[in-house]
Amino acid sequence: MVDWTKESFSQLVEQYERLVYTICFQLVRDAPAAEDLTQDTFLAAYLHRDTMPAGYERQWLGRIAANKAKDHLQSAWNRRTVLPGDEAMPPGLSPPTEEVAIAQSEAADIAALIDRMKEPYRPVCRLCLLEERSPEEAALALGRPVKTIHTQLSRGKRLLREQLERRERHGPV
Repeated sequence: MVDWTKESFSQLVEQYERLVYTICFQLVRDAPAAEDLTQDTFLAAYLHRDTMPAGYERQWLGRIAANKAKDHLQSAWNRRTVLPGDEAMPPGLSPPTEEVAIAQSEAADIAALIDRMKEPYRPVCRLCLLEERSPEEAALALGRPVKTIHTQLSRGKRLLREQLERRERHGPV
């Protein structure tokens, strides 16, 4: 654990502000919401700065940002549906129900493909892709070097992509 001063935390914010914003924006696809979520992320980080693991600030902040963005997307305000007469509502607040159903179906398909993978790719892909852990966290959990995890994750993603492309061309494998 690090003894955080106001100045050292300000440096942390300056160092990782773009990363946190990018994570939030990639998930919510709305610039003002991403800006708010970036502020929320650093507020939460400041309030819990005593639990920030030394040397893992980037991963820790990335996890907080992703969780804030996911919470935002799951909030009741963002899940509301567009009713006739509500066309003036800004676009992008709520994805169409069909898109949500397709995304959930695709996520289930990907999880099933990962579960059928062979060693050493299955546990790495499960931790990094399904449980959204960082490669560093996966390395600790699996007792493997981080570089090995990066290689196995890259190869596992390639295998998944190939299976999905085959499925697209020829139907379920």
